[in-house]
This record gives sequence, C-alpha cells and structure tokens, in this order.
Amino acid sequence: MKKFAADAGTLFNRAVQFTEEKLGQAEKTELDAHFENLLQRADKTKIWTEKVLKQTECLLQPNPNVRMEDFFYEKLDKKKRDRISHHELLGQIMTDAGNEFGPGTSYGNALVKTGATQINIGNAEKEFVQSTANNFLQPLRNFLDGDMKTIQKEKKILETKRLDLDAAKTKNRRAKSQNTQAEADLRIAQTEFDRQAEITKLLLEGVNSAHAHHLRCLNDFIEAQTTYYAQCQQYMTDLQRQLGSYSVGSGNSSTNSLGPGIPNSTLPVQPSAPPMIHITAATPSTEKKQARVLYDYDAADNSELSLLADELITVYKVPGLDPDWLMAERGSQKGKVPNTYLEVLE
Repeated sequence: MKKFAADAGTLFNRAVQFTEEKLGQAEKTELDAHFENLLQRADKTKIWTEKVLKQTECLLQPNPNVRMEDFFYEKLDKKKRDRISHHELLGQIMTDAGNEFGPGTSYGNALVKTGATQINIGNAEKEFVQSTANNFLQPLRNFLDGDMKTIQKEKKILETKRLDLDAAKTKNRRAKSQNTQAEADLRIAQTEFDRQAEITKLLLEGVNSAHAHHLRCLNDFIEAQTTYYAQCQQYMTDLQRQLGSYSVGSGNSSTNSLGPGIPNSTLPVQPSAPPMIHITAATPSTEKKQARVLYDYDAADNSELSLLADELITVYKVPGLDPDWLMAERGSQKGKVPNTYLEVLE
C-alpha cells in the first residue's frame, strides 16, 4: 500500500512538473542541438521503416486476411502453408483445358503452352517473395524489434533522469539557506542524467549503421525484383514466339467457325488484319537449303513438321504455300514449318 501511494505521489508530481514546464514556470534541462538532431532522425527512421515494411508486405501479399493468417503462423512458430499462386492456378486450368480440347489442335496446344508459362511465372513469383522476405523484410523487422526498441527504452529512462535532475535543481533553488542534502541530491541527479545521456547518444549514433545495412537490404530487394521481372519477360517472349505460327495458320483455314449448316458466303465480310511481317532470309523457289531450328515447335496437324531447337533440316519453297511458311524435310519426314522458327543457312 505504501509503495502504491509513493508511486501515485511520484506520478502526480511528474504531472505537475510537466504542466509547469509547458507554462514556463519550471526549469527544463535542454539537450544540445546535435543530440536533438539524433533524436529526430531516430524517430523518422522508426516511422518510415514501419511504413516501408508494411507497404512491402502489401505488395507481396495484397490480401489482408492472408497476411494476418501468415502473421499468426509466424507468431506460433509454425510453417506457413504453401499456397498455390494465382498464376499457378490459371496455368493449371489452362493446361487442363488444353488437354481436354486436345494438345494436337492449335487451340489446345496453345492453351497447354500458355498454362506452362503461367506456372513458370508463378514459381518465379514465389522465389521473388521468398527472397524479399528473407533479405529485405526480416532485417527491417529485426531492427524495429531490436535496436529501435532499445533506443525507445533508453529514451524513456533519459526523460525520467531529466525530470529527476530538474526537480533536484528546483528543490535546491528553493532552499532558503544552504542545504547540504539538496546539493548532494542535485549532484547525484546530474551524474545519473549525464551517464544516461551518453548511453542514449551512443545508441542514437548507431542509427547510421542501421541506415547502411538497410541500404544493402534495399539493393537485395531491387536485384530480386529485377530478376523476377526479367524472368517474366523472358517467359512471355518465348511464349509469343511459340504461339506466333498459330495466328498465321488460322488465317488459311477454310473451316466454318460458326458451325455446320451456316455457309460462310452468307456472312458479312470482315476487314482482315494487317499481315504479320517477318524478316527472314530469302529462299529461291524450290531450291533446297539447310536451316537451323531456333526454337522448339510442335506441329498443329499432320501437314506440319515438329521441330527441335538447334537441329538442322532441309527447307524449300513450294508454289502456293503461305509466304510465312516453308516446306521442310528430316529424313523420311516431311511437313510445313513457320519460317520464324528457322535460320536459313547460305
């Protein structure tokens, strides 16, 4: 009970002291300008580190419910569930659809290839998220939970020591005659304040090292993000190359896409899309030449020939064949191939 009363009395005296300081009726020990700058920089570092951390988490996982679930798993020291990403889910659905339509058809084959690309992008995204979590987010959390909490704790102790010092100064000043005890209390309070100020200052100056470490972590984040976007770009470029032939081949099909019983002649004429322009080596008519295959190609039907990257085949022009296609031979196998997949050798 006595301790409770003493604590209550101290709290009341502190409130009175704060009020008198605000009104200019009590003395307040001021810190030097350099110390104040260190305090302000530490406060800014804490605020902006928290904001950067929170927004990066939103970038990696936009769903707040999932973020909260992951947070609880982390606090319980349990492994997070390996969730399937949106890209992986889309890729799986496209792959299943392509297999259902038939991978031997142009549309089915295109769906299967697009699905595989989406899955690859999903895996790249997981690698990016994991790298960012380990090399960027975790160091920021460690700083906030470690160094910054220590700084905040020591700042509170320093403020308490300052209040004790100012109270001792006021008591000594108000003494009507020389008071040995008041002077001794003042010296003790000053010594304790100076010691705590030195401790706090050393911690505040350590924020410089934290900034340097955060800069290295930021570079790691940028590198991971650059790698992720480069992988996505490469995956999509490869996919466009693989699907380029389908848009060419579909223009030569005589199949009525509206179904049986509806003659195409009754349909309104739609303006045709501009032809795709490909820069390829010229091949004289019927003259056979060697060509190196640039990319894998899966034949869409029996009139085409499947290709493997880096293999050598024989190619030649055939009268009446679409100019974007060549006839190819590999041993006893024969079929048309898109010339965008070839490098004709002189």
